Amino acid sequence: MFELTDNIKKLLSLTDLVLLDIKHIDDEKCKNLVGFSNKLELEFAKYLSDNNIPIWIRQVLIPGITDDKKDLLKLKDFISSLKTVKKVEFNAYHELGKFKWESLGFEYPLKNIRPATDADIERAKKILENK
Repeated sequence: MFELTDNIKKLLSLTDLVLLDIKHIDDEKCKNLVGFSNKLELEFAKYLSDNNIPIWIRQVLIPGITDDKKDLLKLKDFISSLKTVKKVEFNAYHELGKFKWESLGFEYPLKNIRPATDADIERAKKILENK
């Protein structure tokens, strides 16, 4: 993420919609997953909300990593604190990029993770929708 400079704030004031990916709602799990904290992206979401900028929240649903019920409830609570969220979208984890890692000689970090199914996505949606 990045610092919200005056130029970025000016640009955001002219923005109709921001698609914001939340990699993981739990800070420590986010660090383990992508190598950095989620603090700036969550602060950014709050800034967007406080400044009446519409947001679509997106998260990749990774079985065993981002689909824990407690984490999804925490995500739901966070989203509920924002006033400009227009849509929440789960994107199914897939292995389409695996060959890129391997062709570069790197070990694919999610090699033992299965792709998310439609049922996984529906389960996550139900958790977010239930009161």
